[in-house]
Amino acid sequence: MREAKCHRAHYLVMICVALVASLLVTGAAALVPVSAAAMTINKATARPNEDGGDGVLGGLETRLTWEATVDDGESVSSLTLKLPEGSSFDSTTTRITVLDGLTRISVEGQAQGDGSELDVSFSEPISSGSLLRLEVEGVVFPEAGGDITVTGDYTTSDGQTEDLQASSPITVEANTPLQKMVTALDESPAVQAWNSIPFCGMFLKPQLLLTGFASLFPGWLICLLIVLIAYPFAIVLGLIFSLLKISRFKVLRAIAAVYINILRGTPLFLQIYIAFFGLPMVGININNNVLGVIVMAINSSAYLAEIFRAGIQSIPIGQYEAADSLGMSHMQTMFSIILPQTIRRVIPTVTSDFITSYKDTSLLSSVGVMELMMYSKNLTAVTGNITPYMAAAIYYLIVTLPLIKIVSIVEKHLAAAEHGGGPRPKDTAKAANAKQVQASSAEEPGQTSAAEQASTWSALMSPFTSHPLAGGAEDVN
Repeated sequence: MREAKCHRAHYLVMICVALVASLLVTGAAALVPVSAAAMTINKATARPNEDGGDGVLGGLETRLTWEATVDDGESVSSLTLKLPEGSSFDSTTTRITVLDGLTRISVEGQAQGDGSELDVSFSEPISSGSLLRLEVEGVVFPEAGGDITVTGDYTTSDGQTEDLQASSPITVEANTPLQKMVTALDESPAVQAWNSIPFCGMFLKPQLLLTGFASLFPGWLICLLIVLIAYPFAIVLGLIFSLLKISRFKVLRAIAAVYINILRGTPLFLQIYIAFFGLPMVGININNNVLGVIVMAINSSAYLAEIFRAGIQSIPIGQYEAADSLGMSHMQTMFSIILPQTIRRVIPTVTSDFITSYKDTSLLSSVGVMELMMYSKNLTAVTGNITPYMAAAIYYLIVTLPLIKIVSIVEKHLAAAEHGGGPRPKDTAKAANAKQVQASSAEEPGQTSAAEQASTWSALMSPFTSHPLAGGAEDVN
């Protein structure tokens, strides 16, 4: 019994010693200073420096805004901001702002840039609870770009140095060759003299023309795609309604007349609004680009229907009578004789209508379709300069001017053909034609002969080819 009591007493003594040791260690730890963060980073942002855009580019000067709050019970006498390698604070100027709530506190300070580090010291410590803002002009981020974080360290009023929390990343874009060219233009004395003229600097600023061509290119592609996809459908619809317009059946003529007159009698702008805002109200939701193609195709088809109708009715009645005397059906007459001649005659007018439709795609920008005009409108809003609109005009002219030239060439060849300036058959050509006639006579009735196919293709292609007169004959005036 006595031994058991001794053992229990021994255990109690050991437990007491352990408790006392634990208390001593805890007390000693409480007496040792513990490093704690004295600043809470609020934000770090950079001003966009892309000429004609809203991005932050590496290798170009920008403004860095850094904010932090001094925690309660602390004060800060100096700090150092650090950026990744390739950055530069060398040619910077720093503005220091200290706010206590809404009250601005006057604090003097000195900032010295050294490579990728910026040392800032204050004439008096920044007190606890104060907001410290540093606006650093002339900062250069690495040319390679990336997600850039601001780090560094600070010194409290009692001499302790602590690391700053890393800021939220700043997205920096790589400096492209295009932007380097813009920078070279910025530094050019000739460009500076040009931009000093108010009209030139507002309407034809070289830097914005260069960046505008690059920025507007996707919108130009959308513009081209819309009209190139829409116009073949418009041609088919227009041809169908032109045939309905000259049909022998009164009902078909009435349907075509209503379709053509409504579309030609109302503005395209109104039709776009009806399609883009009216259809969603009845639960029909279509992609903006697809709906733009549909609206442009339907609108152009009405004009093309009238163009084709006028072309068909311009063919002399003798062509129909000659085909009828040869025993050709109405369908054969239309597709083998009338339409090839019609297409030749309407090519200039159809090309002019295509140019109009291409330019009219600009109206789609009013409903949010990201085509050429929408891109230029956004870029103009960002830059406050009219030059992006001039860049858009050049993009339109890239397509329209060659087409206008083509129209003039086609009209010239058609006029020459009307005055007898077309090709003249030679003896060999006569022999070949005789063989083709013999071959066609051997074919089954109702089938299109090779001679007819060749003549149809020749009729379609003749406006685009130049034919010297046989025997060196001169043009007939």
